[in-house]
Amino acid sequence: MSWSIRLSGFLVAAALLLVGHPALAEKRVALVIGNSAYQNVPQLTNPANDGAVMTQTFKSAGFDVVDYRRDLTARETRRALRDFADAARDADIAVVYYAGHGMEVEGSNYLIPIDARLERDTDVYDETLSLDRILVAVEPAKKLRLVILDACRDNPFTRNMQRTVATRSLGRGLAKVEPTSPNTLIAYSAKAGSTAQDGDGSNSPFTLALSRHIATPGLDVRKAFGFVRDEVLKSTSNRQEPFVYGSLGGEDVPLVPGVPRVVTQMPVTPPAANPQADMRRDYELAMQVGNKGALNAFLAQYPDGFYASLAKLQIEKLTAEENRAAAAEKARVTEAERARLASEGARKDTLAKAEAEAKAAEQARVAAEKANQLAQQQAAEAERKRQEQQLAAADNPRAATSPAAATQGPQVASLTPASQPADLTKSVQLELRRVGCLTEDADGDWGSASRRSLSQFNRYAGTKLDTQAASADALQAIKLKQARVCPLVCQHGYKSDGDRCTRIVCAEGSFVNDDNECEKRREKKPVAKRDTSDDEDMPSRRRARVTPEPNAPMPAPNVGIGVGIGVGGGGVGIGVAPSFAPPKPQAQARPKPSSGQIYCDAYLCRPVRQGCRLEYRGGGGPGVNATAEVCN
Repeated sequence: MSWSIRLSGFLVAAALLLVGHPALAEKRVALVIGNSAYQNVPQLTNPANDGAVMTQTFKSAGFDVVDYRRDLTARETRRALRDFADAARDADIAVVYYAGHGMEVEGSNYLIPIDARLERDTDVYDETLSLDRILVAVEPAKKLRLVILDACRDNPFTRNMQRTVATRSLGRGLAKVEPTSPNTLIAYSAKAGSTAQDGDGSNSPFTLALSRHIATPGLDVRKAFGFVRDEVLKSTSNRQEPFVYGSLGGEDVPLVPGVPRVVTQMPVTPPAANPQADMRRDYELAMQVGNKGALNAFLAQYPDGFYASLAKLQIEKLTAEENRAAAAEKARVTEAERARLASEGARKDTLAKAEAEAKAAEQARVAAEKANQLAQQQAAEAERKRQEQQLAAADNPRAATSPAAATQGPQVASLTPASQPADLTKSVQLELRRVGCLTEDADGDWGSASRRSLSQFNRYAGTKLDTQAASADALQAIKLKQARVCPLVCQHGYKSDGDRCTRIVCAEGSFVNDDNECEKRREKKPVAKRDTSDDEDMPSRRRARVTPEPNAPMPAPNVGIGVGIGVGGGGVGIGVAPSFAPPKPQAQARPKPSSGQIYCDAYLCRPVRQGCRLEYRGGGGPGVNATAEVCN
């Protein structure tokens, strides 16, 4: 009987414990956008700093995904919202925080990317993003959809903006909005129709107050914004009043779950004390809160032991991340100052000092990033070790409660990656797509394409992550990269245009050469051609224009024989001499065995011998030749 009573008491307590822990299994995602470096109006100082503060706030609150983007163009903003909508598809809480310029036109609100020009009031519809587009990104979340806009600053675009219609209204600040989707809140840094202050420090008053209250464990989000409102009113002497639009149900909706209270039904026999189990439970609760305050509170109660060592590693991880963010921001500020001095033609010594400071800040940033990666890796490996020991304890409860197990410290070791859940795999794939290393869809299947993409990330990021499976270490390392890591490779005939390939269009008369550049086509030179009459007369011309072959003898002339009769006192004489006529055209010169001349005397005629010639001597008569054959 007593055994059944104890069992029933345990089941009741376990059921109440599960009821008190619904938020522990909730998935929370956040997108942070900070636009400072506007290209066509004066730059803003604080939005990038505000974005870094809120990123750290959400990470310390234990959000599953925190995507920080800064200085986005219109196209980059659309892509960030599209990727975030994928991450929010199975989330319970989705938050979008935006710091930068915004404006209201005809009662609708728009967020202004850094490349907007807004020369005319109608350009707002083409160059900005409406608030409705932000609401679409958070719509998949099941429990809470939260949009926070620190964008009510005085808008410099409206001063020089051309009005195409005189009746079109351009409001001051942002317009009042009533969300149509359930469980949706939209928080403004200043009430509708008013502007917000950017603050004298590195952060706006609204963001400072927001970072102090929004992630309070167990605090309902509406009450948290009430504390933010009170603090901002006080810090701005009632000149700025934040405001929240939308409504939620009757239950408290904290952004960070609080420590649940477990109510037991007066067990008949109190359970035996188990300090190790209590320590583990408190450690897990501190990890769910996820900030340094909760972990320090755990260490104050449990200063020694296995879980104390784990808590210290987690604190080191959070501290390393804070140092990395601070070093990155300092490097950005010093580099911007160096660029400003260089553009203004500052003195050589001043510029040299600025360059030295920028170089030192960059070296500090690199060192902080490496230290952060090491701390993240050590904390993740220690947490995996704890889970292994917890599984072993479930199989052997006595070993888990032994003094050796209670005093054993964390052993950080290199573990073989095990099969990972689909949500972790998909998160790693989404991050690889964001940094340009994965072109396929994030399907949650870690195949060959995913392994190649992580190998590419290792190559260009200088990391040595295990590519055989998705891991928390890989996810964290990729999240640290704010810009594209893997280069964009385009095929021949295309060129890179931001994050996509576009076809190369050459001017008329040009073509894309082998170097992927436009080259002007060369004009073809005219080629002489014979007409039909020339072709028909070709045989006769060929016969008339035959060129003798080299070293060929000249064609023989036509030779005739002339006979002359002379009468003199001494008798009658007959003379024979050759007569010459121009040679007829021949199709082909042929070699002759002699000179081609004919020698005739009183008896016969014969060809002149080879190497001889006829020489005319004159006169002639009976028995006397007028010509003689002369041989050299």
